[in-house]
Amino acid sequence: MRPAILDPLFSPVSGLPGVGPKIAELLVKLLGRETAEDCRVIDLIFHAPFSLIDRRNQPGIARAPQGAIVTITARVDRHQVPPRGKSNIPYRVFLHDETGELTLVFFRGQAAWLEKQLPIDAEVTVSGKIDWFNGRASMVHPDYIVRADEVENLPLVEPIYPLTAGLSPKTLRKIIDAALPRFPELPEWIDLSLAQREGLPSIRDSFHMLHEPRDPADIDPQAPARRRLAYDEFLAGQLSLSLVRQRLRKVAGQPVHATGAVSGKIVKSLPFSLTTSQNEAIAEVLKDMAGNERMLRLLQGDVGSGKTLVALMAMVAVIESGGQAVLMAPTEILARQHHATISKFAASAGLGIEVLTGRTKGREREEIQERIASGAAQIVIGTHALFQDSVTYANLMLAVVDEQHRFGVHQRLRLTAKGISPHMLVMTATPIPRTLVLAAFGDMDVSKLTEKPAGRKPIQTITVPMERTGEIVGRLQSAIAEGKKAYWICPLVEESEELDLMSAEERHATLVSALGPGIGLIHGRMSGPEKDAAMMAFKNGDIRLLVATTVVEVGVDVPDATIMVIEHAERFGLAQLHQLRGRVGRGDEASTCILLYKGPLGETGHARLSIMRETEDGFRIAEEDLKLRGEGELLGTRQSGTPGFRIASLEAHADLLEIARKDAAYLIERDPELTSERGQAIRTLLYLFRRDEAIRFLRAG
Repeated sequence: MRPAILDPLFSPVSGLPGVGPKIAELLVKLLGRETAEDCRVIDLIFHAPFSLIDRRNQPGIARAPQGAIVTITARVDRHQVPPRGKSNIPYRVFLHDETGELTLVFFRGQAAWLEKQLPIDAEVTVSGKIDWFNGRASMVHPDYIVRADEVENLPLVEPIYPLTAGLSPKTLRKIIDAALPRFPELPEWIDLSLAQREGLPSIRDSFHMLHEPRDPADIDPQAPARRRLAYDEFLAGQLSLSLVRQRLRKVAGQPVHATGAVSGKIVKSLPFSLTTSQNEAIAEVLKDMAGNERMLRLLQGDVGSGKTLVALMAMVAVIESGGQAVLMAPTEILARQHHATISKFAASAGLGIEVLTGRTKGREREEIQERIASGAAQIVIGTHALFQDSVTYANLMLAVVDEQHRFGVHQRLRLTAKGISPHMLVMTATPIPRTLVLAAFGDMDVSKLTEKPAGRKPIQTITVPMERTGEIVGRLQSAIAEGKKAYWICPLVEESEELDLMSAEERHATLVSALGPGIGLIHGRMSGPEKDAAMMAFKNGDIRLLVATTVVEVGVDVPDATIMVIEHAERFGLAQLHQLRGRVGRGDEASTCILLYKGPLGETGHARLSIMRETEDGFRIAEEDLKLRGEGELLGTRQSGTPGFRIASLEAHADLLEIARKDAAYLIERDPELTSERGQAIRTLLYLFRRDEAIRFLRAG
């Protein structure tokens, strides 16, 4: 169904001149595709340069600065061929211009090729990096050698691209040059007044300007070509989200009529009061579910802000209305944690609560599935296993998804296919910057929990250099003797030759040696039962110190753990440090987070640790993390299905995201099926940016 005009762009890169099987495999790796067949010409055209080399500096040999990239036009004087058998001596070619002499140096140079490229007495132009030694100028392996009368073939401004091992810059450049002419003139989808106001070129011209910069300003994020492509990318994303929302809400939801009979019992039995934020979020959720449209709501809450209780109140409302609810978590540990927490909160209500994960096998699984099918299981908590074909629900009215950033937009549709248009509540403990919320969750309404439950004390955060690790171990020994519990987080599971970091296994061994037995270990390569056993021993107090990797980052709840040591804290992102710190300070005791770092710290590392000391506000931390790292890393977008932008940048182009969001809403309101002339152009845009799933929603009606 893709418009025929786009066919040249969606042909495999293997059809381009110079792309054989070996180069095709390198391009698959470079462009993040799975197979050579799936690696298309458009992927190459979207592969943007991140810098450029300016070869316009032509100062003459004597005036060429040390270390600078220069272009020199000079006459070839002589060749100095290394003695036979002396491969460690380079081949040298001597040139001169009116200002001085230059030596070109070639290691393992081929005499026949060099004599052809640099014939004696010929005038040539060479470009590369100048080195001065003992008053003599040299250039090792020039980037370019051309005859002086062919100097127009030398790219004076050369874009620099991200590469992969085995693929040379020149090879990639030639392939992109072959791909660019395949970009056709496309129907315009941008509003003319916006293009004029912002000075935006056509999309075809924009791609040519992107890959053929004439000045450093041309690769700046605010260059007109980059802004045009960023707007298009945002518009494609926002239209996709709008179409998902339109499709999900087209099927009427089942109105939920909460009576308060069950929720009242639960609230009365709680040993604490709900926060204002929790009450507001619950009211928003209940209002959404009471209507005829399906609820699509994102619940953002900082670490320890009480999202699980809001989710429980939503699930109980559904039960009061005669339905079932599911809560899906990304990991086994988190699913079982939720089961334990919700069972405790709901103990007074006598609800049927089940847990179903990939580890639930045999007769136990069959019995749980029977209770789900009959409706006896009113709340079902689990992992992806909840939505396998073998699981049938009696009346699924609400799907709650925890840690939404681990799942993509596509899963939102699959999750709800198990019921008759169930409502959807997605939760994240990773506070998300506002621009990223708009980009990734623009199809959802948003609730925020901004307070921590009463009685929670602030966490004291300190930074300590790695050289003082022994001192920290001594302080831990005293704390454990007093009955306290502590985590020790390591960035690696096992020792690595590439990285000078102590692994979790190695650190566990050194701590056992220093402190004696009774120290646990947990990491992602352990089996589910091994992880559960380690967590249970820590929770019960059989072990007082738990050495772990970031497997404990999300959701693990041990309220009496009060010390968190994070080794090599400079290697973690801000949001991850904040998540890890949130594993302590969950009870009513004062807690401490110790960030062990290896100096000297770079500017970013220093900024991260300073912010961690200054604030516990996850929303501020998320905004700072976006500034320091960019959205691509922030949520692991390449793996998670959330948008990893190829041209657009949330930091640089936030203003365009706002415009694109409004334009998408206007377009869908005016032309919901995209059948008008502009709507057809918009369909081309969606295909161009590989938003095929959005078109499928349109076709599905």
